[in-house]
Amino acid sequence: MKKWIPAAAGLVTGLMAATVFFADFSPGPTGEAAKDTANKSNAEKVYVPFGEKDDYYLFASGGHSGQMFIYGVPSMRHIRTVPVFSPDSATGYGFDTHSKEMMGGYTWGDLHHPAFSETDGDYDGKYMFATDVGNSRAAAMNLETFTVRDIINVPNTSGPHCAAFVTQNTEYMFLPTRFAVPIGSEYADLDDYSTKYRGVMSAVTFDQNKEKLNIAYQVALPPWSYDLSDAGKKMSADWAVMTTYNTEEATTNLEINASQADRDFIVLFNWKELEKMVADGQYDDVTGQKMIFPEKHKGGIYLVPVAKSPHGVDVTPDGTRFIASGKLAPAMTVFSFEKAFAAIEAQDFSGERNGIPIINYDSIVEREVNPENALGPLHTQFDDKGMAYTTMFITSEIVKWDPNTGETLDRVPVQYSPGHSVAAEGDTVAPDGKYLVALNKIAKDSYLSVGPSHPESMQLIDISGKMEVIQSAPVNPEPHYAQMIKADKIKTITVYPKDEKNPNATYEQDKTKIVRNGNKVDVYGIAMRSKFIFDSKAKRPDTIEVNEGDHVTIHLTNIDFDQDITHGFAINGYDLNIEVQPGQVNTVEFVADKAGTFPLYCTNFCSALHQEMTGYFLVKPKK
Repeated sequence: MKKWIPAAAGLVTGLMAATVFFADFSPGPTGEAAKDTANKSNAEKVYVPFGEKDDYYLFASGGHSGQMFIYGVPSMRHIRTVPVFSPDSATGYGFDTHSKEMMGGYTWGDLHHPAFSETDGDYDGKYMFATDVGNSRAAAMNLETFTVRDIINVPNTSGPHCAAFVTQNTEYMFLPTRFAVPIGSEYADLDDYSTKYRGVMSAVTFDQNKEKLNIAYQVALPPWSYDLSDAGKKMSADWAVMTTYNTEEATTNLEINASQADRDFIVLFNWKELEKMVADGQYDDVTGQKMIFPEKHKGGIYLVPVAKSPHGVDVTPDGTRFIASGKLAPAMTVFSFEKAFAAIEAQDFSGERNGIPIINYDSIVEREVNPENALGPLHTQFDDKGMAYTTMFITSEIVKWDPNTGETLDRVPVQYSPGHSVAAEGDTVAPDGKYLVALNKIAKDSYLSVGPSHPESMQLIDISGKMEVIQSAPVNPEPHYAQMIKADKIKTITVYPKDEKNPNATYEQDKTKIVRNGNKVDVYGIAMRSKFIFDSKAKRPDTIEVNEGDHVTIHLTNIDFDQDITHGFAINGYDLNIEVQPGQVNTVEFVADKAGTFPLYCTNFCSALHQEMTGYFLVKPKK
């Protein structure tokens, strides 16, 4: 028999984490024998023998690193870091022409809330989307190659924090904003906050054929902060929900002033109705965007009162309910979509804010759930039986409960202060119900010391029976959010197929060439084990010779069509490096602004003669 003993259960200013102890009063092995038994059992659960592979991919946000961290589950082995919003010298991301253009001059990003593309409410394994809070951007990653294909700047908004949450068939990503700003980010005095600031939400589409993101329309919501979001499923597929805070419209000392009201709101909206409004011309043209103003263009948007400062809002797998958690109130609230639709039909409203009707709370709430001694509910995931798992930030635990009854079914402590969690396909129409990962904000005492700054932790929990923490993995920086997908849904390629239509591709040695047009130099070269060829007809085919001040463009094709034979290309002293995968054509463009002799070399180990894969970049000085 296990007994739950909370060491501290008060709401602490600043949401300081309370330590939770888990005492075991059941008979059986004790001391080191019990520990060995448990460790062997857990080790077996997470062991993936050499030659075999994990069952799931875990995509974890890299926060202010601007990167995406990829782990295997259940091993929790870190298998790849994918640069998204920040340059990466290891892969040359941000140096080659395409990625440099996508970066748009930014040197960092704050990656939050990854989201998979979906078909019929299930992950389809084709694309991953993410948002950049730091510079108001969104990105699309191709999962055949694990490379970013497009990044879009989102105007009229500031900090799309609350996720690139995706509709049931990837019709839209919706990007609400964390920080309210004037439209166009024009200057406006904070004394005019309530009248001149807006929390703009963007409806973004993705063309899979062209791999391009596009803003379809925007909605000028009230000047509040918008936190988490989720799209409806099945019977609620045309709808979406997102939480708000600072509905007090405070402009300073938000820790206190944004927590005055007893309730904030969930924004409930029908995206198909908004789509129709735009098609019918019910919008204003603002800064080149189609902008819906709810106080002027009526319909499709409603407010649902919720416990103050909510963080998470999550739609159940069957699409019949949405669950919100107020982080300053020890309760999860279960709302009914069916009741919400009926209330809207009957115009059962209790008022309005900024022209948006407020649905009567009592008309749509099913129940408020208060697990004993559990504090700081944030985010909910689901298993294959529809049971809910909610992170408790303050009491450092995961609580399992039944949305149908509100009954607490199980709970397990984590170390420490979980923000989000992710279950195996846990926010789809068909969760797997096998694993859940707690994404913890604090990991002191967990790993070898690396100085004052500790890595955060991700703890793997077996939820197939009684919940049990079976593995832990460090991650740095904070895993703000994650999604877990079955490994067999992702179909990667091993080499890039030949693209004969690509004017920059060179697949044969005798077609390599260096073309000069004034001070513009284009190089059409190849990389192969274990040499570069830039001009097969030249005296020294592995040398590029230019004049100081020339604009140089190097198109490099990797003609090794063997799996994992990646070549790099760097010029010593020129601060650039790119990567060329098997079969890939990549381009780097720069000005030869330094005269001299500069060795060039392959930066990726590719063969026994990798060290010999070199050449020279010669820059003649100006007279």
